[in-house]
Amino acid sequence: MSLHPLIAGLLASLMLAGCATKPTTVASLKTAYAAGEPAKVPLKANDPVSMEPAAWGGYWHHLAGRTLTVSSLHDLKLADKEVVLSFDDGPMPGKTEKILATLDQFGVKAAFMMVGEMAAAHPAIARKVREDGNTIGSHTYRHADLAGMSFDKAMAEVVKGENAVSKAVGTDVNFFRFPYLADTRSLRSAIAERDMIVMDVDVDSKDYFSVKPNAVLQRTMDELHRRGRGIILMHDIHQRTALMLPSLLTRLEKEGYKVVTVRFGHSSAPSNAIAMADLKMSR
Repeated sequence: MSLHPLIAGLLASLMLAGCATKPTTVASLKTAYAAGEPAKVPLKANDPVSMEPAAWGGYWHHLAGRTLTVSSLHDLKLADKEVVLSFDDGPMPGKTEKILATLDQFGVKAAFMMVGEMAAAHPAIARKVREDGNTIGSHTYRHADLAGMSFDKAMAEVVKGENAVSKAVGTDVNFFRFPYLADTRSLRSAIAERDMIVMDVDVDSKDYFSVKPNAVLQRTMDELHRRGRGIILMHDIHQRTALMLPSLLTRLEKEGYKVVTVRFGHSSAPSNAIAMADLKMSR
């Protein structure tokens, strides 16, 4: 047996592995709290994330809830046992796609609050998020702490991020989340004036800590049990989150929760940007 084909195959594998390595610029795009990201854990053959839809045996999920069209923060009201799934900081190759596959298998949608620099680096994944019917939001351009910046510099960061995400996904962006949830009254008001809705957080999964997926799941469910409803914060840049998500959605479904899809739409009522900026969702 000739060794030439074997050697050629090995060389091709090494080249492909190099192509799959994150470019050096991407390292700077990850948020500071992502530094503890563990090594990738291979998905097992029977993991729901890696299964084809047919492998579910035709099981019909009952997790999808209503679609809520909102034109201001006033409209973002959830009933008991209603949740909104949200993911910050992506898109991230190898992780965002797994999360999209899991959402599809459970028949639910989420809100993806994209960092502009990440969306610009991975526009194909950003478009895939939109094409799958998920809600798109922006999360600044470089995940800056806006509360620690001058107003003008902070708004420039907001606008740059909004434009980058909009260009990547091919549509307007009407939702926004503050990095580190660090806001100010003046920034909230200015963002509302841009016809954007600030999406706050009710349940923080804290998936940015270096813990096992099951610990993220338990923390999320414990907090959700205390509140009974709310917007769940996760991050699609972490392998642990992609691995945890099928179990989280299974628990939510088993316990009778419904996943609400949020859409932006204008209402006939006049808007009040200052009121929207001051309002904190009380649920």
